[in-house]
Amino acid sequence: MNGYRDLRVALLGCGSVGAQVARLILEHGDELAARAGARLTLAGIAVRNIDSPRDVDLPRELFTTDAERLVQSADIVIELMGGIEPAKTLILEALQGGADVVTANKALLAAHGRELADAAEQVGAQLSYEAAVAAAIPILRPLRESLAGDHITRLLGIVNGSTNYILDRMDRFGDSAEDAMRVAAELGYLEADPTLDVEGYDAAQKATILASIAFHTEVPVEAVYREGIADITLAQIETAKQAGYVIKLLAIAERITSADGTDGVSARVYPALINRDHPLAAVHGGKNAVFVEAEAAGELMFYGAGAGGAETASAVMGDLVSAARRHVIGGPGLPGSLHAELPILPVGEVSTAYQIMLDVQDQPGVLAAIAGILAEHGVSAASVTQSVAEDAAGQATLVIGTHVAREADLAATVEALRASSFVVGVTSMLRLEGQA
Repeated sequence: MNGYRDLRVALLGCGSVGAQVARLILEHGDELAARAGARLTLAGIAVRNIDSPRDVDLPRELFTTDAERLVQSADIVIELMGGIEPAKTLILEALQGGADVVTANKALLAAHGRELADAAEQVGAQLSYEAAVAAAIPILRPLRESLAGDHITRLLGIVNGSTNYILDRMDRFGDSAEDAMRVAAELGYLEADPTLDVEGYDAAQKATILASIAFHTEVPVEAVYREGIADITLAQIETAKQAGYVIKLLAIAERITSADGTDGVSARVYPALINRDHPLAAVHGGKNAVFVEAEAAGELMFYGAGAGGAETASAVMGDLVSAARRHVIGGPGLPGSLHAELPILPVGEVSTAYQIMLDVQDQPGVLAAIAGILAEHGVSAASVTQSVAEDAAGQATLVIGTHVAREADLAATVEALRASSFVVGVTSMLRLEGQA
């Protein structure tokens, strides 16, 4: 090992990911040194409770409860604590001291990413966070580096494995939403607070990160339109299947032009219909995938494990080796690019298509009245199917597929349908995504 520079690595947090990172640093020291050009010495592991049980047997002398002191002595800090504080304060202290930082903290990055990036750039340090989105899948570095010379137009991502697992069980095995959620919870897919997954908050945080990198524009998490999967029913799943679609919770970011000609960015999360021949339709179980559309590169898809201790640790270790190489070579860290500063446009400016399911009065003139409501709002029907159940008591069910239109016009159409005397109720409204 002679000739290798020694770099001190501080690890903050030792949960399922942190324990795997510590193990990899300790077990693969020689190989990591050869790849990075420096010996990576694990200087310590900061935890709240030294005696807590852990997935990996690690030397007790590495543990400390004094995270601040550990950070002050490190060349590279790996933050895997989660949450906003004290993670934010410790990361800022590390960056201001000139240390590079590797983090998987999507919540912190979504809320304070610009502040952290600015702090790193001021001192020439490197802030890396490949593991914050889609765990083992390399997506952030390709967006930032490999596609830096291209013009990305749209991203569609399945970035929450828990909700994908739930929807996939409903689609493939006919589970009810309640049964699918129960199995997901038993397998440990859901967060301790399941609303973070089910209501789309986790996916929105990841959409913020993806959109900011892809479009060189700060996209605040509060600007991401968000709907979850809590209201998705097995009937919707079956109707989608009959029409050749599958329902996925998608994080979507794209360049769009508003009705007044303003070029901007849309970032949104909601359950949507995807054609079954689209690559994202084949993402099953708890897997993640991000589908990228770029002017020169065309269509690209990044697929793999979106969670798991060892899987997430893989992405952390990639960032660690990259940071170590920068220390060896010298020079400032690569700053993030937010030069475009595009406006964030509201969801009403998006162009999409709807599948609308209605219960209506089963009588003459209803279809003509509904067609009139669509036409009044500048929306045209691409397909209409009707069914009447034996016990429908004078009612019929219509499933209307629309052509692409502005979201604002489609939403107004749905509200007008709700108010129509012919319509008993709007039972489902889903967007269709992934079309050219």
